[in-house]
Amino acid sequence: MKPARTLTGWHAAAIFGSFFGVIITVNLLLAYSAVHTFPGLEVKNSYVASQNFDARRDAQESLGWTLRAEAEDGLVRLLIADAKGAPVQVGRLDAVLGRATSTRDDRTPAFTFDGRAYVAREALGPGNWNIRLKARALDGTAFEQRVILHVTR
Repeated sequence: MKPARTLTGWHAAAIFGSFFGVIITVNLLLAYSAVHTFPGLEVKNSYVASQNFDARRDAQESLGWTLRAEAEDGLVRLLIADAKGAPVQVGRLDAVLGRATSTRDDRTPAFTFDGRAYVAREALGPGNWNIRLKARALDGTAFEQRVILHVTR
């Protein structure tokens, strides 16, 4: 018969230290990952950017535009419709297509208007993508929106 092992102070200290060592290591790893994948500043001075926010938002909402994005067969379609549901052709369109969590896959698609939607040839992997859109209406009104695009295959 083997003698029963006793839990000594050194054993308890080793268990305690190992437990907190794992927690601290995981926290440091997650903190490094969060900082390493952060895409950067959105605006240089948030106070200054907030001063015109309401006026810009009201002008954008007065356009009555709705956006939808689709990805199929190597094409990305960005559908912009007015309040009546008719396709909208904008004066200027700048878009960045990328993943929500990292800027590593960011690209600037060459969207062209085909009469119903803006279309660009882009091969996207499955998952969640964002289109960060900046457009200017024909009357000069600025329009900015982030469109979420879910790619299943």
